[in-house]
Amino acid sequence: MSLLIIEDNCDLVQILTEGFAENGFSVDSALSGEEGLEKAAASNIRCILLDIMLPGINGLDVLKALRTRGVHTPVIFLTARDTVEDRIKGLNLGADDYLGKPFDFGELVARVRAIIRRTEDPQSSILSCGPLVLNTTA
Repeated sequence: MSLLIIEDNCDLVQILTEGFAENGFSVDSALSGEEGLEKAAASNIRCILLDIMLPGINGLDVLKALRTRGVHTPVIFLTARDTVEDRIKGLNLGADDYLGKPFDFGELVARVRAIIRRTEDPQSSILSCGPLVLNTTA
């Protein structure tokens, strides 16, 4: 599973990268909104962790640009801006989840896995083996 972290705190990026790698994820990162927009266009990204307070383009504008460009990769805001108003704004802009800093890493991993599970393509209901075809929903 491939994850993109768009975060300007290098220490946090390193901790997240190592932690997610230990949990079976392939991780890429971007330190600015502009770099994040470029990397988010990759089709193999399964989830994006996005900070709001980024140099250049802020995280809210990154999310708006992604959705405008038709990128529907799930996004979790991971940010120190965690007032109710901030969370409502982020979710209304199209984020799939919102987690304030500081956070529990185990909870973050569980949220990422849950979002990826919900966005996976359902398995085909048609099973075939040679000339035998079985529709499991019929």
